Amino acid sequence: MSEFRPPTLRLPASDRRIQLLETALDVFSRKGFGGTTTKEIAAAAGVTEAIIFRHFPSKQDLYNAVLDHHHDSGQLAECIAQWESCMERNDDEGLIRAIIERVIEAFRSDLRVHRILMFAALEGHEAALEYNRKFSLPISSLLLQYVARRQSEGALRGSDPIAIIAAAYGMAAQYATMTQMFGFHTTIPDSQMTDGFVSIVMHGIQQDQHTQRAQ
Repeated sequence: MSEFRPPTLRLPASDRRIQLLETALDVFSRKGFGGTTTKEIAAAAGVTEAIIFRHFPSKQDLYNAVLDHHHDSGQLAECIAQWESCMERNDDEGLIRAIIERVIEAFRSDLRVHRILMFAALEGHEAALEYNRKFSLPISSLLLQYVARRQSEGALRGSDPIAIIAAAYGMAAQYATMTQMFGFHTTIPDSQMTDGFVSIVMHGIQQDQHTQRAQ
């Protein structure tokens, strides 16, 4: 007896593509690229594999399209516009705050992309990592150029620009990873953590000598 398969709901091509991308994002985020098959994605989407390959020539093409879909969501463009606005005003603290807020909010809103990239690193899926770097490196370059400019103007200390950006991004990413992925829950509001991270990046953690003497 042949296996019964419910009829596939007919959707416009654009809607079907989005459905497949969202389903693939979910499955890839739980099993990684190597642990996922197009058959599993098709089953989760309630379609046949043939429909997947009608939209995407291969699993790698589907994977790349998932990352494209994430980057093309509009949120990234909005975020970059906010950062550029801070740069135009020479608002150093505002920029650092915006970076930290973006990282924490990105983890809060959808963990799936972060899980996919973590799987890619663990699997040694260099094609996926390189694909992500294609989007990330221009943004990093923009931020580094700004920090270097502000250092040349005497507004920021002469630390390596990479260290400054890594400090802002890294603290937020590690905090979000620990709380959103590893289960280290905290009752501290994100806004309060952001204030703390911004203060550390902008002012460090050591009391100045004048404050120490006053105490």
